[in-house]
Amino acid sequence: MNDNQEQRILAVHVRGLDGTCVGCQLWWSRLTPYPCWQVEWATSRRARAITARFLGGIR
Repeated sequence: MNDNQEQRILAVHVRGLDGTCVGCQLWWSRLTPYPCWQVEWATSRRARAITARFLGGIR
């Protein structure tokens, strides 16, 4: 996965008016509470990449 794919996941999987994930409802017809596991995965990947970039710049 690359940054672009993570950004697309975060753009589609947003909180709906009823508190469910809009992306899960559109893609799989599932009423999943927000944040869904895909949002959690994408944000953790983004955080790891930022941390690695930061720590790599210190050396």
